[in-house]
Amino acid sequence: MSEHPAPPHPPAGGPDGAAPEPGAEADPAARAFRDLLRGLRVWDHDLPSFDPAAAPDEPLPLFRQWLREAAEAGQPEPQTMTLATADAAGDPNVRTVMLHDADERGWHFATHRGSRKGRELAVRPRAALGFYWPAVGRQVRVRGPVAEAGPTESAADLHRRSPGALAAALVGRQSEVLGSVEELARASDAAWERARQEPDAPVPSWTLYVLRPEEVEFFQGDARRRHVRLDYRREDGRWTRDLLWP
Repeated sequence: MSEHPAPPHPPAGGPDGAAPEPGAEADPAARAFRDLLRGLRVWDHDLPSFDPAAAPDEPLPLFRQWLREAAEAGQPEPQTMTLATADAAGDPNVRTVMLHDADERGWHFATHRGSRKGRELAVRPRAALGFYWPAVGRQVRVRGPVAEAGPTESAADLHRRSPGALAAALVGRQSEVLGSVEELARASDAAWERARQEPDAPVPSWTLYVLRPEEVEFFQGDARRRHVRLDYRREDGRWTRDLLWP
């Protein structure tokens, strides 16, 4: 995150004094939208400090610490993350998913094998993750190869979660075309009932994935844009660290 609080009314002309786009000033909705974007505040509260010299030799302990500190700072749903994958043609897709675990093997997430992300991981088993915690002005980026955890571990992952998660998994058909919201309601009601009656109901398509990190970057924002970026890279089986210019 490199944005900084902007004045509510930018100077005349476009960004950096450039002329506005043709017709832009004649569109009140477009102008109002730009004014909204430029007037939004970023990091208008105290941010924690980060001393990269004191960081651990490997990224996992620091990630766990940062997620815990984000939760303690009141960050809603700090376990949510963006997941980026690519299809066979190399076209990217991104969406928000839940982190299920982070351990010595890697960062864990799950989905149906037949979903769009599942199909993309089947043809290109690599991904990138992004965490953003504005309450503390921090980001973490992770990327590397992705592997399936196997059916036993995938089933255990699903059944450790809430009845709602099981019901959603039982509905299935993720990323397929939906005929109507009424069709979804009927399928969801049936899935909730089955989840209540069969808390161990199998969902063969549910798959736990583990991203083995090759790079993990930690970003600590600074209100004066002196952001601290610490980049871990795995090379020859060990982690190296570098500071990056913001």
